[in-house]
Amino acid sequence: MSIDLSRETKSEQKLQVTDYINKVLSLIEKEEINAEEAAWITKETVDGFREHVNPGFLAYRKTVTKDGQFAAVEWSDNGACFKDVNGKEYIDCLGGFGIYNVGHRHPKVVKAVTDQLKRQALHSQDLLDPLRAMLAKILADITPGDLKYSYFSNSGTESVEAALKLAKMYSDRTTFISTTRAFHGKSLGSLSGTAKGMFRKPFLPLIPGFRHVPFGDIDMMRKTFETCSMVGEDVAAVILEPIQGEGGIILPPEGYLKQVRELCDQYGTLLIFDEVQTGMGRTGKMFAAELYDVVPDIICLAKAFGGGVMPAGAIVAREEVFKSWFPNPFMHTTTFGGNPLACAAAIATIGILIEENLPERAAVVGEYFLAELKKAAEGHEDKVQEIRGQGLMIGIEFHKDEIGYEVSKGMFDRGVLVAGTLINSKTIRIEPALTISYDEVDKVVNTFKEVLKQVKE
Repeated sequence: MSIDLSRETKSEQKLQVTDYINKVLSLIEKEEINAEEAAWITKETVDGFREHVNPGFLAYRKTVTKDGQFAAVEWSDNGACFKDVNGKEYIDCLGGFGIYNVGHRHPKVVKAVTDQLKRQALHSQDLLDPLRAMLAKILADITPGDLKYSYFSNSGTESVEAALKLAKMYSDRTTFISTTRAFHGKSLGSLSGTAKGMFRKPFLPLIPGFRHVPFGDIDMMRKTFETCSMVGEDVAAVILEPIQGEGGIILPPEGYLKQVRELCDQYGTLLIFDEVQTGMGRTGKMFAAELYDVVPDIICLAKAFGGGVMPAGAIVAREEVFKSWFPNPFMHTTTFGGNPLACAAAIATIGILIEENLPERAAVVGEYFLAELKKAAEGHEDKVQEIRGQGLMIGIEFHKDEIGYEVSKGMFDRGVLVAGTLINSKTIRIEPALTISYDEVDKVVNTFKEVLKQVKE
């Protein structure tokens, strides 16, 4: 009898799940939703995060009130903006941590992905997949110097993991140098390069052999090289963000990256540039390496690489380095990395960046944006410590975390999305689409100015 009741219960549960699925799919299908549907979506989202995702996000998000009576739930996007389920529009200056370089849902990226989807979504893993070969050729053409061979991943963390493993395969060395305030991801390998103790401590010990030196301190970098050499722990690779993103938009001192390159050459060490956030036009050049006239041995890409439509990442390396994987290409593999949909998105994205001159536009608009933000902060030196940036990668650093949070919340309430950086919570980032209009820039600046006046020290 109990078995029959159990079967009946399972049957009812399947029907409930099916009904729920169908309701969700019907909402996805709709171009417009009404107020009742928006309220249902909001409630289900808040309840789902509390009961099944992670209730910590509800406490963390400035978009959710204390008891969850109101929550901004994103629903659609276009251009430099997105809308919540209630139709309120926000200028997106967070940009999904920097993924929307060509804007939200750029028609050419969407078309490339849907065209490919009509034919084939994923690859067989055995036959040769054409778009991977074509994208790799394009990357060899547009990346600095003699970078030539590509490996494709699904994210920045995966790109960093691939770069670290490739560096290990290249030589018998096991020592890596990273920097303070660095962020390279949160998987065990990439987390070994990441600098924030809060992220690292619960998972210690991490991958052995990592040393951290202050970013921008070439003397300490040199001493670390010398020490490692003297004790027989020669450095396999240095991994750096040319401009630190999660560290608080930290620009390198003049000549620093060239000096690091020279040290690497002197000691036979590889130089890895983590351009997950700085790449794809964000800083005013297609790659930040070009800004500083430095060619790394391996470059890591992701975030905006998929055009804000598909998760996609890559590493591109010199042949001398990458050939470590020639004898056995299965030494490091991924099921979904380099899939046809992601490759289609990346190819279209690179085309848009070139055709619409978006890296150059980022340089010009970014210079204007930075100057206007600095003007808006005049008279508020008691709150704002520094405003700095390169291209459309801008950081506003406050004297206290609490001020940054209040400014972020005040701007959000007025329709502008910004957020802090993961390593340096006193700094909020401004990383909009490279397509952002001057009118939208002015609105962001004016909003920042209004909020600064109202936020108490």
